[in-house]
Amino acid sequence: MEGFLNNLASDIGVTDIIDILIVAFVVYKILGFIRESRAEQLVKGLLVLVAAFFLSDWFHLHTLNWILKGTMTVGIIALIVVFQPELRRGLEYMGRSKIIKPVFGKVDKVKGKMIVTEFAEALETMSTDKTGALIVIERETALEDICETGTIINADISAELIVNLFYEGSPLHDGAVIVRGDKLYSAGCVLPLTQNKNLSKDLGTRHRAGIGITENSDALVLVVSEETGIISIAEDGKLDRFLDIKTVEKILLNVYINKGTEKQVSGLKSAINRLGRKKDVSE
Repeated sequence: MEGFLNNLASDIGVTDIIDILIVAFVVYKILGFIRESRAEQLVKGLLVLVAAFFLSDWFHLHTLNWILKGTMTVGIIALIVVFQPELRRGLEYMGRSKIIKPVFGKVDKVKGKMIVTEFAEALETMSTDKTGALIVIERETALEDICETGTIINADISAELIVNLFYEGSPLHDGAVIVRGDKLYSAGCVLPLTQNKNLSKDLGTRHRAGIGITENSDALVLVVSEETGIISIAEDGKLDRFLDIKTVEKILLNVYINKGTEKQVSGLKSAINRLGRKKDVSE
């Protein structure tokens, strides 16, 4: 036994160790991605089918085994169809490499602070007046197909214009506003609704649309409730509710000025959680 272990150790090189670590990391990331998405239930169902296939073969259930064997034959195509949203999200995540500089959202610090101030003023006004709002800040994932569902305005960001766009009498107030860099690029846009069935019944279409677009992109979404005036932020398929203006300003400063500082954003979210202001969408 000792000789076997010695031979095994002598046959393992540095490249083998690197290879194992890479595979382990990839498997870990895949499992984490599955756990954080709706794919977890789909994988469980797939494992049940695989187990049934082997059991039917073991117990000589020929008809059932034939059906399951046919299912396994087209399984690859079926997986692509079933996991299409998850695969798209995963590929987009891999494509958002820090080596590649983002095309959109490039502004200097002075301009970034001015933009954040305009957003904060608009959100505070709409929250006080209970004016419903849905603002999507485009980042590395281009939202051109979403922009085409609305009206291109390509205007400078200002609190007055934002409030007017969402004023109840405005023809574009029902849709979302897409922000590209330092411009209010498109208004009255239609967003995809989230398929998450664990959301609170209190959340309406505006919040569900805000969560939906973040499930398919890296966009940051600002939501103001028309019923309560509560300010929320959606990101990565999750919704942070009951945020005050100061907290929103800090998050937006991280988006416009401190791009790529994930640790700061993560720390900020932890602070929100400790203060008790974060409400998970499943509550």
